[in-house]
Amino acid sequence: MLLSALLAATEQFVSTPPATGGDPDIGRVVHDSRMVTSGDLFCCITGHNSDGHAYAPEAVEAGAAAVLAERPLDIAVPVLVVPSVRRMMPLFASQISGVPSQQLDVIGVTGTNGKTSVVHLLAAILEHAGRWPATIGTLTGSLTTPEAPDLQAQLASWASEGRSEVIMEVSSHALDQHRVDGTRFSAVAFTNLSRDHLDHHHSMESYAAAKERLFSRSFADQAVVLVDSEAGRRVADRALEAGLAVVEVSVSNIDRTVQLNQVAFSWRGLDVQVPVGGEFTVANSVLAAELALLAGVEPTVIVDGLAGVAPIPGRFEPVEVEGGVTVIVDYAHSPDSLRQLLASARGVSGGGRVISVFGCGGERDAGKRPEMGRAAHEGADLVVVTSDNPRGDPPEGVIADILTGMAEPPAHAIVDRRQAIRTALALARSGDVVVVSGKGHETVQVSGGESRPFDDRTVVREEAAALAHNRGSSAGNDS
Repeated sequence: MLLSALLAATEQFVSTPPATGGDPDIGRVVHDSRMVTSGDLFCCITGHNSDGHAYAPEAVEAGAAAVLAERPLDIAVPVLVVPSVRRMMPLFASQISGVPSQQLDVIGVTGTNGKTSVVHLLAAILEHAGRWPATIGTLTGSLTTPEAPDLQAQLASWASEGRSEVIMEVSSHALDQHRVDGTRFSAVAFTNLSRDHLDHHHSMESYAAAKERLFSRSFADQAVVLVDSEAGRRVADRALEAGLAVVEVSVSNIDRTVQLNQVAFSWRGLDVQVPVGGEFTVANSVLAAELALLAGVEPTVIVDGLAGVAPIPGRFEPVEVEGGVTVIVDYAHSPDSLRQLLASARGVSGGGRVISVFGCGGERDAGKRPEMGRAAHEGADLVVVTSDNPRGDPPEGVIADILTGMAEPPAHAIVDRRQAIRTALALARSGDVVVVSGKGHETVQVSGGESRPFDDRTVVREEAAALAHNRGSSAGNDS
């Protein structure tokens, strides 16, 4: 696509000074200089740790045909100077990719918790209905929502394959950084809002505002919103004011049965059974069902699709061990999600104790660490505080922050996550529920700049087997 044509296609959105130095043919939009090939438009993103403008000469040397920047650059290709590269980059990326969201039904789900589950449940429904959906989110990539050029290229690829729908998690970071600008959604959904990511947004007001961006006519014409919270009510009102058709969802008065591996409830006069445990599964399932209705799926097909859904990796996922102990692995990594997780564990405990094993991520919102400690202290009978993904932070410091939120010291504070899991399993008695949270589906632990293999589910099985073996050996020796 000629640079002049690209500018003409986007001028309705952004006023951009005309480029100088020719009219090259642009093949791709790229934001990483290491990925530049001949004919690319290189975008100079200014981040927390680096400035893309510094890499523009390197990009040109690699073949960049033009550069998108926020200041003039002395380089031998056309430079498009704009007030915000982040605002302009997704519009260019969409055009270069052929505006793929116009060829697909893209469904976006945002909120603090539940995004992954709603996407997973909706995909299962659509597959049961004979559709061929694709998904984007925490389970599919390193970023919950990819950077704009990667997103648009992926959408274009799926459109060329003949996919029907794309269901994607839309993170607050993505909305704040305009990654989904240039994407048209057939519907958007809101789950909930609670403290998280304040290292990026700095305040709950800014965090909420980022989420609320999705509920405007520039993105979609219809929305499904869980209104059982003040934040949900505000999102629904904003969407209505913006002119969207809004389906308001409330599950506060729905009768339900919640078990370890299943929830059952009534939806639109139909009996629904979903083979996924946890109280929160009810709300997630209803949101998915309402989105499926908007996508044209019959209610009975929706119910059948929910009944056949596969377990969601790392989301209230039971791990079978011996000795009458129930182990649940979950991704909960915010105060509210941990609180809800432990309450759900309590609900399926049958009177046994709830033992919580958790930590907090390093280089992330430090203010939530005491709140996580408080949630664990209030929701569990025994607590083992450990490391999550410390990243560049000293794990001992992260744990110390967590402990400040606890009214009394926990049963144990153990830096080594494997040892922490081992300790919790050793403390557990028949009938107890051990909840290992924070990492869920993740298969690595990030510490000190290194990623080491670590899967909570695998470690639970290994440590439980070792513990059972040791107990068996001890019993044999006693005889």
